[in-house]
Amino acid sequence: MRVVIASRIFAPEVSAASGILRSWAEEFHARGHGVTVLTARPPLGTAIDDPEGVRVLRVPVKRDKQQYVRGYLSYLSFDIPLFFRLLFSRRADLYIVEPPPTTVAVVRIVGALRRTPYVVRAADYWSEAAEMVTSSRFVLGALRRAEAWGLRGARMLFAAHQPLVDRFRAVGIETPAIPIGFGADTGDFRYDGQAPQNPPVFVYAGTHSEWHGAGIFIDALPAVLEKHPGARLLYYGNGEDRDSMRARARALGVGDLVEFHSPIPPAELSPILASATASVASLTPVARNEYALATKVYSSLSSGCPVIFAGVGPTVDFLVDAGHPSAGAAVDYDVAAAADAMIASASSPLAPAARAVLASWAASEYSLDAIAKQVVDTSLAIIAK
Repeated sequence: MRVVIASRIFAPEVSAASGILRSWAEEFHARGHGVTVLTARPPLGTAIDDPEGVRVLRVPVKRDKQQYVRGYLSYLSFDIPLFFRLLFSRRADLYIVEPPPTTVAVVRIVGALRRTPYVVRAADYWSEAAEMVTSSRFVLGALRRAEAWGLRGARMLFAAHQPLVDRFRAVGIETPAIPIGFGADTGDFRYDGQAPQNPPVFVYAGTHSEWHGAGIFIDALPAVLEKHPGARLLYYGNGEDRDSMRARARALGVGDLVEFHSPIPPAELSPILASATASVASLTPVARNEYALATKVYSSLSSGCPVIFAGVGPTVDFLVDAGHPSAGAAVDYDVAAAADAMIASASSPLAPAARAVLASWAASEYSLDAIAKQVVDTSLAIIAK
């Protein structure tokens, strides 16, 4: 069989989607199938380390000032060439597509022209996420229609979790869907015996945009410092809120204790997490986030680092019902509650032996490899029909 993965983002670019799609490509190849990835050229200076046996073809795209493919001009700079790359390439047996909706729509058009089925990695409902960045009824309506059209044409939606499937059903998208969950690349994210740092260090690893509300931990830091002088808050990633968060830290007088770093590869991030007091994650209490999940929790737990989550959605239930006493804490999206959780974590940091147990548990429960096997099994059954 020949499988083509169409995604604006792929390894080694730092993103949850990059690692997930790489694991899928590797699993198809391991079973003897040909895999081609059509993706974007990564930011300048990025070291390329493609999966063995997987053909990865990259083209230049428009990136924002943080070197991320974000916004619809950037998406179209990938989608328009993608249309022709798919149309005039060797015919595939299956397309796998990563949103945004414009990319999914392109794949549906080409799939119809070339009679090739496609499946979608559906990690979010983009139409509602867009309500955080625009109030234009025209834009939102067009996006909603394009997203629904693209998703309805798919043979399968590999959804992040059941609440997202339920949301699709509520808006009339009845495409077959499987909640496959999330996980971590346990080859990169692991615990190697690090002790928690002193003074305490809290790490936010990932995108910090409007609907994440990651600035809540900056607002909480002054209260933490009263109990734990010298505590630091480190952000790794990118997002539209970075400038306002940096300004907020300065206004609160904690600018020297809040650090902002560019995205780094998982293998470099893992030891930072492993020695952190806790990782922090957040999702603001808006309708879109009621079914969104903070996927960064999996990489943290696999690194032996407990999680503090502030906000709403399935992440709350995950931490409450995780089945491991050291997984972390979920609190309301409230500055005082976030500060209390950070203080509690700093007052009783998880010891190395307990971190090793946490990492081992997470690796056994939430490995990307297990998810990839499920995706490939389902995809091959679709091809065989």
